[in-house]
Amino acid sequence: MKYRTLGKTGEKVSILGFGAMRLPHFKANDQIDIEKSDEILSYGIENGINLIDTAYSYHASNLAGKGKCEEYLGNFLYENSYRDEVLLSTKLPSWLIKSKKDMENIFKSQLKDLKTDFIDLYMLHSLNKDYWKMYRELNVFEFMDELLSSGKVKHIGFSSHTEMDWIVDILDDYDKFEFALSQLNYLDERYQSGREGVEYLSSNNLGTMIMEPLRGGRLVQNIPQDIVDLWDSAEEKRTPLEWAFQYLWNMKEVNTVLSGMNSLNQVKENIEIANKSEINSISENDLELIKEVAWEYKQRKANDCTGCQYCMPCPHGVDVAGCFREYNVAKMLNNPAGSAMHYFSLESGTRADSCLHCDDCLYHCPQMIHISEDLKKVEEFFGKKYTYF
Repeated sequence: MKYRTLGKTGEKVSILGFGAMRLPHFKANDQIDIEKSDEILSYGIENGINLIDTAYSYHASNLAGKGKCEEYLGNFLYENSYRDEVLLSTKLPSWLIKSKKDMENIFKSQLKDLKTDFIDLYMLHSLNKDYWKMYRELNVFEFMDELLSSGKVKHIGFSSHTEMDWIVDILDDYDKFEFALSQLNYLDERYQSGREGVEYLSSNNLGTMIMEPLRGGRLVQNIPQDIVDLWDSAEEKRTPLEWAFQYLWNMKEVNTVLSGMNSLNQVKENIEIANKSEINSISENDLELIKEVAWEYKQRKANDCTGCQYCMPCPHGVDVAGCFREYNVAKMLNNPAGSAMHYFSLESGTRADSCLHCDDCLYHCPQMIHISEDLKKVEEFFGKKYTYF
């Protein structure tokens, strides 16, 4: 396994980290298959993976609930004497926070579930402009300072689902952040803070952790034949999985990539790819090929929304750009389940089913999209319930 330094934390992290959001489970998401999960985690640790990332909500019965993952990991690490072998990463659920007391109580419960005295890497989960405003009003800075000074947290960071401007504001507000987790893959270079955000974090010596390297697995599943043909034209032959990982490990700004592995074969294959990865290992011609593949995928978009947001703010609160973004990605990859989590992560009241078809936005779109009609298509495409989990 290869290792890189996680920014100013100084920690040496395996370039492949274990994202524990998608552990093997039985029919229900909160019913973790302990035997299979033990097997894949043990193999990963024994073969060099030293970072496990979880969260308060992982493996919950619904998106807003308390999950089973932290409790499972606490038992696994304790019973197998692995705690000292790994960097343990988890997150404070921003959507459940109403007071400083909430922060303290949830953190205390996380320590208990994880059977540990300290968290190596602790994050404010899923920061966006609204959550950050809320945290500032609650003086989260005092809470984070207390975690650090007490030794109960070694390094403080955040996971980000926001635009570049808010990354800058967050770092300006609190100078003790040492790392961040953000989404990046070759389709999402300009999604949220994207590649620019990773480069900005790195330039400020913050550790960079990458999530969704495979866009929920959709970059390696049901690949159209014309995309397969493009990959086959590369100077160096790689599988679609190798292309997705090597695209990220090719960047010196990327410290570690989290993968939601849920089978032993996936763990073995990903470790094998990580072991032969190098910075600047992709030729200039093949870098252009990656861009061409991304362009071909994007031709499958459902509509021509560019995310310019001229149609916003919607008088009824609909996040038009957000709805169309996830709709288009789902169409590009021909799988609504792949974008369902992102779509249903949009706040209640901002999704397509809240459109009242007033058509106030109709003449603001430079792409001449009939917005209300397309929002109806989004609603029908995803449905109204969490049917994909």
